[in-house]
Amino acid sequence: MSANDSEPWIIKEIECITHTVTRGVPVLGVCLGAQLLAKGLGAPVKPGPRMELGPMPITVTQEGQGDPVFSTFPKTFEVLQWHGEGFDLPEGAVSLASSELFSPQAFRFGPRVYGLLFHLELEAKGIEALCRECPDAVDHDGTTPELLLSAGSKILSQSHEWADRLIAHMTVN
Repeated sequence: MSANDSEPWIIKEIECITHTVTRGVPVLGVCLGAQLLAKGLGAPVKPGPRMELGPMPITVTQEGQGDPVFSTFPKTFEVLQWHGEGFDLPEGAVSLASSELFSPQAFRFGPRVYGLLFHLELEAKGIEALCRECPDAVDHDGTTPELLLSAGSKILSQSHEWADRLIAHMTVN
């Protein structure tokens, strides 16, 4: 799927996200959700140089080091990636993290709207489901479902801690 697809549900989802953001409601977009959020905020979504798949390092940007959540993360850390498209930084947003292939990897718009191109939320069963449902994505660069699950499982616990920090910040009144 792509935020650029013309299917009615994608268009409605972008409209819903945009309306929600303008009402000041906290929003967290992950992967496709971040792409929909970026597009709803006026930024283009476009293919990257190649797919990012599996655990890969990202770096917290200078601006991210001043973010209430990303400033608590290590300057460089591994996250689970599964995407071939990225987005430009929406106008008025703050870039929080980048990778070698995709910048931004994360952004904040206002105090409690975040877009993450990577996955902090996945469980092992989610990795297995992605491998099963997207077999064409897995079969490149010598990657196998077993390798993805093994490598991904090593970072899940830490990823969930970071996800908990982000959600806690977003839901503070």
